[in-house]
Amino acid sequence: MELTAQTLDLKLATPFRISRGVRHTAGNVLVRLEADGLVGMGEAAPSAFYGESRESVMAALSHFSQHLGEDPALIEDILSACERAMGDNAAARAALDMALFDLLGQRLGVPVVTLLGLNPARTPRTSFTIALDTPAEMAARARAAARDYPILKIKLGTDHDLEIVRAIRDVTDVTLRVDANAAWTPKQAIRIIAALGPYNIELVEQPVAKSDLEGLRLVRDNVPLPIFADESCVTLDDIARVAGKVDGINIKLMKCGGLAHALKMIAAARAHHLQVMLGCMIESSLAITAAAHLSPLVEYADLDGALLIASDPFDGVHIERGKLVLPSRPGLGVCPRESARRRANRHEAARVTARVTPSEASASSASPRDAQPA
Repeated sequence: MELTAQTLDLKLATPFRISRGVRHTAGNVLVRLEADGLVGMGEAAPSAFYGESRESVMAALSHFSQHLGEDPALIEDILSACERAMGDNAAARAALDMALFDLLGQRLGVPVVTLLGLNPARTPRTSFTIALDTPAEMAARARAAARDYPILKIKLGTDHDLEIVRAIRDVTDVTLRVDANAAWTPKQAIRIIAALGPYNIELVEQPVAKSDLEGLRLVRDNVPLPIFADESCVTLDDIARVAGKVDGINIKLMKCGGLAHALKMIAAARAHHLQVMLGCMIESSLAITAAAHLSPLVEYADLDGALLIASDPFDGVHIERGKLVLPSRPGLGVCPRESARRRANRHEAARVTARVTPSEASASSASPRDAQPA
């Protein structure tokens, strides 16, 4: 197998601010893995919070290329060899993992969701994230987003969190989730979450610092809303540590290293009676679609990364009133957006041609150049 990688710059439609900072672009990496005339694709979205950068991803992928072998079906062996050779680097491993699943699905002629034995009709609805801003601006964005997305995730972690939620609830009655991104102390979290009671909040994500597991337990034991761990639950090893301290976990391919590891995390979460959300970083539809193939296994989805960028370079999962609609193409089912447009144009040309009457067809045959699709 031959692995190649290139930079993938994703400009955000609007600045994306959370309690830790603000982003205007995402510096991701596109991976292509070729075998037997097929090309599998994957995407890395590195996060400095987890110790990765685009440079570290490129370096790791270069190292991984020496441990691929020739059979993309041996996903577990390949990923284990890469992790032994160069541990951590979860985003880089996630990109390779996606490309391997994409290749295997294409080889077998089935979508990844079918490969996993899952029902594509059981995908959940995804939330749409409202990034930090002034209460008035967040309310305006929430009102606009609520027209298309029945679940909104509200970023908090400011000195005016209750004002934000109040302003948003004043303009929409859709389902609201809140995410503090580890910004509160346990006492603050208990006080704020108690005050959120009148606003019909579905759940609260990562209220306290990622290392404060006892703080998570204290919050969970003293509030009526479900508490989900995100930054506190990164890999399989973290699940036993957060079990009993939270109600659910947020699994992200970029945190854990891809679909293969995420499947193990979902199984472990179930063993510990935890609910599961699938989340994302700022990603194109390539990585979002990869995660969406796992979504029939989980209760919650926060797979809106591609909705936040100005121009998505890929066509994959579609979102209809929040519902994740998986592509039916083999593998991940993702293709460059220009290819999707050309394919749609060809299908439209074929559909129009099928309606042409015999006399019209006879007349058009005199002008073969005009009969060619653009």
